[in-house]
Amino acid sequence: MKKQLTKLALTSAFAAAMFIPTANAADYVIDTKGAHASINFKIQHLGYSWLTGRFDKFSGNFSYDSNNIGASKIEVNIDTSSVNSNHAERDKHLKSDDFLDVSKFANAKFVSDSVTDKGEGKLAITGTLTLHGVSKKITIDAQKTGEGKDPWGGYRVGFSGTTNIALTDFAIEKNLGPASKNVELNLYIEGIKQ
Repeated sequence: MKKQLTKLALTSAFAAAMFIPTANAADYVIDTKGAHASINFKIQHLGYSWLTGRFDKFSGNFSYDSNNIGASKIEVNIDTSSVNSNHAERDKHLKSDDFLDVSKFANAKFVSDSVTDKGEGKLAITGTLTLHGVSKKITIDAQKTGEGKDPWGGYRVGFSGTTNIALTDFAIEKNLGPASKNVELNLYIEGIKQ
């Protein structure tokens, strides 16, 4: 009888263990090939309107676990020469040493240090942005957009995020007037599970 009870207890424990939810920690590659991600910027023009643009070439990856958001990490690399404001002459100026100086600083990079769960899909992603030869801590206010299976048998998760940076914090000293000291970055990231 004692052997039967022990066997029953072990069987029950094994069966229960089979139904414990497992963590969904996974690595993702940002889907730039399918153009399901973008890095956009906007800055005021003379205080009268907004100038908008984007970086056409970038890559990155991240790890994400909905059961342990604090363990998430992200790294993004940006080709600064791919800046695109939909105006060739302006883009030439943005690539010059007045702004991005792409001949010296062809890449920008963001590497996260911490990801904080703020509830209801909201995240605070803190990390180091290296731009124009300067590395500085920034925080991105992010929002999980959704996750699930895609029609091609893969699995995806997406986020949006925003942050503001001061040009002078990254040694970009060109004076565009008092309304144009800060740039707003808007990020839309969709990752494919590896």
